[in-house]
Amino acid sequence: MRSLSLSTLMLLGVTAVASAQEGGAAPAGGGLMSIQVNLMFWTLIIFLLVFFILAKFAFKPITAAVEAREKALEEAIEGARRDREAAATLLREHQASIELARNEAQKMIGDARSTGEKVRADMVEETRKEQQDMLDRARREIDSEKTRAIADMRKEAVELALAAASKVIEQNLSNDNNRKLVETYLSQLGSLKVTQ
Repeated sequence: MRSLSLSTLMLLGVTAVASAQEGGAAPAGGGLMSIQVNLMFWTLIIFLLVFFILAKFAFKPITAAVEAREKALEEAIEGARRDREAAATLLREHQASIELARNEAQKMIGDARSTGEKVRADMVEETRKEQQDMLDRARREIDSEKTRAIADMRKEAVELALAAASKVIEQNLSNDNNRKLVETYLSQLGSLKVTQ
């Protein structure tokens, strides 16, 4: 709009200069460079008429279209800026959630490792307890068998001692009395061996 007004002013200025020169001598017959006032007058009138018609009917829609286009471009630029900011925010959020998921995964892995170590330690401890129980049971069984074997050996020893004593004495003593005597003797011998 400004450039159009400026063009109009320049045209009027040229016209004024041309009018001032009209007072000078003009070549006869009018050449290409000669100034003709009547032609300039009608040109100026037509120009002003066309300018008025354009200003009345064309310049407003053209200006409105240019302003609308300018406004649409500004809105598009602003929308692109908002979209870029939203995308940057979304990217930051995604990166934060990825980092959080990575940290949670590391924590889960660490928890699984510690749980696995604990389970392994518990299993090792349970195996040790079972081994100790088996050893204790085996020792008890061995002690039980040892006690039974000692009792059997004492019984055999009593039987042998009685048989030997009866042959030596050549007397038939009662079995119950002999047994008590030999068992007492052997128990005294056994307690002597245990205390030594």
